Amino acid sequence: MDLNQARFNMIEQQIRPWEVLDPQVLELLNVVRREDFVPLAHKALAFVDMEIPLGAAPNQVMLAPRVQARLLQDLAVKKTDKVLEIGTGSGFMAALLAHQAASVLTLESDATLATQAQTNLQNAGVNNATVRLADGSQGAAADGPFDVILLSGSVAEVPAALLQQLKVGGRLAAIVGDEPMMRAT
Repeated sequence: MDLNQARFNMIEQQIRPWEVLDPQVLELLNVVRREDFVPLAHKALAFVDMEIPLGAAPNQVMLAPRVQARLLQDLAVKKTDKVLEIGTGSGFMAALLAHQAASVLTLESDATLATQAQTNLQNAGVNNATVRLADGSQGAAADGPFDVILLSGSVAEVPAALLQQLKVGGRLAAIVGDEPMMRAT
């Protein structure tokens, strides 16, 4: 498989049609190697338009590339932003955020995933993202407030504790609702 061609096809056939047109986001998707964050058993699916099972914990998946790209674009992360991510997973979204922000604190409740994500981020040369083993529903009040908060997964509703950790004028993105009706907010 030609990985560069597969990455190009992912961007042109999945991400652009979802109205992700920010040149910085598109370039970032070329730079941060998604395939390095996909579990070995699913490497062949790195650029497929689907959620990829992370294997370590039930119901934990890497979001589809188009969803990750759209969330990243909509958050409009700036180089001065302090970011909190809830649900580290493989660390791919943390890597994308770290390339755009001053710092990223990412919380993961599964110890195996947290360790894998930390390794993935180190291997990718990402130095401004910290993985912490923690229940993300309470956020990280002692480290806040945050310019950006991203829930890299779905929730029935956004926990009030997270809203309190958002700076005035900050941005929060989450996939909210219950299946089959969920929406990005």
